[in-house]
Amino acid sequence: MPSKTVAVGSSVGLHARPATLIAQAVAETGVPVTIAAGGGSPVDAGSALLIMTLGAKAGDEVVVSSEDEAALERIAAMVAQDLDA
Repeated sequence: MPSKTVAVGSSVGLHARPATLIAQAVAETGVPVTIAAGGGSPVDAGSALLIMTLGAKAGDEVVVSSEDEAALERIAAMVAQDLDA
């Protein structure tokens, strides 16, 4: 599955607000997207709760994966942004 490694841009990491915005964007794409942190198992990026379980902090590298290139790019760009601003 195609993937992209990005650094978490949100100053508080992938907590409630960023995780919710990312999960909503994944739902809008209508295709599966996963996120993995620290070499761990990937989680469904369409679930804010599962994203928060990653414990990813600002600057941590995560791997975003999807078979859909547009969805992959969109979600990877969101992870790299400071969604708390």
